[in-house]
Amino acid sequence: MAKSGKQAVNPEKALLAQDPHAVREPRANNLEMAIGHEVRTYRKKLGITVADLAQATGMSIGMLSKIENGNISPSLTTLQALSKALGVPLTAFFRGFEEPNSASFVKAGEGVNLERRGTRAGHHYSLLGHIENNTSGVIVEPYLITLNASSDIFPTFQHEGMEFLYMLKGEVVYRHGDRLYRMEAGDSLFFDAVAPHGPEELVKLPARYLSIISYPQQR
Repeated sequence: MAKSGKQAVNPEKALLAQDPHAVREPRANNLEMAIGHEVRTYRKKLGITVADLAQATGMSIGMLSKIENGNISPSLTTLQALSKALGVPLTAFFRGFEEPNSASFVKAGEGVNLERRGTRAGHHYSLLGHIENNTSGVIVEPYLITLNASSDIFPTFQHEGMEFLYMLKGEVVYRHGDRLYRMEAGDSLFFDAVAPHGPEELVKLPARYLSIISYPQQR
């Protein structure tokens, strides 16, 4: 019997790129300690030793050790040399000192209602939060979408990024590319949003689902 090329993903065995429950070290309480922490972190990410970094920057091992331990305040010229050797922007060394942390809180029923393709066909879109500039380099847009009217008009969406749908109420047949998915409460769909996608059939109304779109932040 031929085996299928596709295998079901086992969430318990799937390896994530990072631990979502990891605890970050406390933020450095002074500029020198913050810079030293970032230099050490980026050096270890590259898998190089202090001696390797010393050779790349032309600094002494003792000087680099003092910088990483926060014992001295490096000059701008020194930071530029470290920036070039580690392949990170100069501002990366200051993130641990003054790092902005944004949050968006929306009370129930107070999301921003938006006009989107399909609005006239009884599809309502409510933006639940938005953070324009953040440290992740990714923009995330969470929408609450409500379909409350039968219609023969089904908008087809196609945009950059990834999209995650979570069905809250009702039943909808959703199209992604050339495949159809019958979605009921509790079902989810995660996909590349570059492919054409959108509701294909409204089986049970009203229908409501979360749509979370993520795409690279333009810098």
